[in-house]
Amino acid sequence: MSVDPTAPMTYMDEEASSGSGDDENMLDGQQASVGDAPRSSCRKRSRKATGDAMLEIAAASKMRAAVIMKNEDRFSISKCIKVLDEMQDTSTSMDDFDLELDEMELVAAAAGYYYYNSINRQPRCSSSPSGSGFMTEVLEGHDDLCREMFRMDKRVFHKLCNNLRQRGMLRGDTAGVMIEEQLAIFLNIIGHNERNRVIQEQFQHSGETISRHFNNVLKAIKSLSREFLQPQPITTQTEILCNSRFYPYFKDCIGVIDGMHIPAHVPAKDQSRFRNRKGVLSQNVLAACTFDLQFIFIYPGWEGSAVDSRVLRAVLDDPDQNFPHIPEGKYYLVDTGYSNMEGFIAPYLGVRYHLHEFRGANQLPRNAGELFNHRHSSLRNVIQRSFSVLKTRFPILKLAPQYGFHIQRDIVLAACVLHNYIRREERNDWLFASIDGEAVQELPDFDDQPEMQVASSIQRQIAFSLRESIAAAMWNDFINKWDEW
Repeated sequence: MSVDPTAPMTYMDEEASSGSGDDENMLDGQQASVGDAPRSSCRKRSRKATGDAMLEIAAASKMRAAVIMKNEDRFSISKCIKVLDEMQDTSTSMDDFDLELDEMELVAAAAGYYYYNSINRQPRCSSSPSGSGFMTEVLEGHDDLCREMFRMDKRVFHKLCNNLRQRGMLRGDTAGVMIEEQLAIFLNIIGHNERNRVIQEQFQHSGETISRHFNNVLKAIKSLSREFLQPQPITTQTEILCNSRFYPYFKDCIGVIDGMHIPAHVPAKDQSRFRNRKGVLSQNVLAACTFDLQFIFIYPGWEGSAVDSRVLRAVLDDPDQNFPHIPEGKYYLVDTGYSNMEGFIAPYLGVRYHLHEFRGANQLPRNAGELFNHRHSSLRNVIQRSFSVLKTRFPILKLAPQYGFHIQRDIVLAACVLHNYIRREERNDWLFASIDGEAVQELPDFDDQPEMQVASSIQRQIAFSLRESIAAAMWNDFINKWDEW
């Protein structure tokens, strides 16, 4: 039966009177005494005021919903849900702030929209595409729409779907859900940090279906880690070879290592361990990357209170972690939070290091140590650029998602796999292009401090000698050639 959305709405009290005439004097199932009359009268007045307010909100809800459907605005119920989520999640009392008119309209629209559909018992209709219509609009629309919704170009998206299909990593076309839609669900969640109920509205599937496909795709992407998180051939990388500031001084450098803190959602009993030095609950992720902005090793899941050097030491001491073998004479660049030891070259301590410290009147280096630190920082900045692209593409890494911790850990790994996949398949990806050749500002971190010496004296001496020889060579060229610093 069709119902006119503009028709007056009739409301029935779920706790309607039985008609005995005594109900209005009943409190909690007991007959009220004469002495309780003022209290009863006060409660009735309160209920009447609340009822009037609810009727006003309901009326506004219905009118707002009717206008939406009449004008066919590009209005999604997901927007209403987001506002309701934000209001529900906040720990601040509602008396502490005033709701904006737009938010009230969203809430009214949400209530009216649900009411209208419940009485019609018809599928929800919205001018915003949903379900198969949404997929068609994205995949047949402008490239920018696919980049915005799926966080990658259409060609890359289709190729990834084909790879997952050919390898049998996802069961295609199950229950009417194509592999393309399964991947789109996953990418929408990690690419926009959307909640399950919002994705239900967008793709017109149940919450159970959304969760199942999210977990299936997460498992499939994670299984690609051994293929896409691999070190490159041991040769001098192009980014060093083609830059006279870095070559030949860092010709044996094979990558950069650093820690990345990702906000974490953990039980109360674990929060003290996961609270980092900035007071934020996080997981500490050890990452190694090349100068091509690709990750070659990711170790997520450490508690935020663990310093970077401790995580690295745990990885090196555990063969099961499969940290890439470091050939003799090769090394990674690390910051001052790590030991300067064989295989890991750190900057000089007590000497200005970060790029912002070399600005202004005293920008030129004054000695070999400062010159080495400046170039070390410039080259090591590649991992900050990689982190920046990763978090910009997948904003779920900027917040603490409401998943079990093992899922949070796997999301980090899957995001890094997708990061590398996109880098290999589309060199002109818009996010990578946005940071090409630009340094990402890196401020001193609380973890940037000398760690306890855990390396052997021989390891430290090898690294010390190598760093001294590199610094002396580049300082000599800087003084005599003065090409660029």
